Amino acid sequence: MITASYLGMGLEINELDKENLDYFAHCAKHDFRLQRCCSCHLLRYPPATACPWCTEAKSDWMSVEGRGTVHSYTEVHHAIQPAFKQHVPYLVLLVELDTQSGKPTKDEGLRVIGNLTTPQGVLASRGEVERVGIGTRVRMTFTDVAPGLALPQWTIDDGGASESKRVWRYPE
Repeated sequence: MITASYLGMGLEINELDKENLDYFAHCAKHDFRLQRCCSCHLLRYPPATACPWCTEAKSDWMSVEGRGTVHSYTEVHHAIQPAFKQHVPYLVLLVELDTQSGKPTKDEGLRVIGNLTTPQGVLASRGEVERVGIGTRVRMTFTDVAPGLALPQWTIDDGGASESKRVWRYPE
């Protein structure tokens, strides 16, 4: 079992959740790995007991490059959790990874959630938040929470491949 505190909130992953224990064990080493189905060979997120595409139960853990493009986001201005109130506004990103983009169909891809942070894993400042929209290039970083637990997060990838499409942000 993993127990920790992140920004004052208790976190717990117990033995009944083997897939998440395995996932976070890799993240603790700053090694981003996802399950790959042994039948259809598609990667999946979040960790699960079976492939959502073909229902095969057997999978392997595969190292994945943590780079992608913001597919969607939510900008939080009224934090429900007291620990996040001092960090508003903050972003929760849904990132389409470059790996397996457009698979299993052109409208679906491998998408992973996380907060926008600095490269050091600290929640991003207002200035950084205002730079991000749909189409922004990001790369994974990890926030070390406790021994054996690191959260995968996202930071702006200034050195990433330039996008041909314009970044879109909800008008203020």
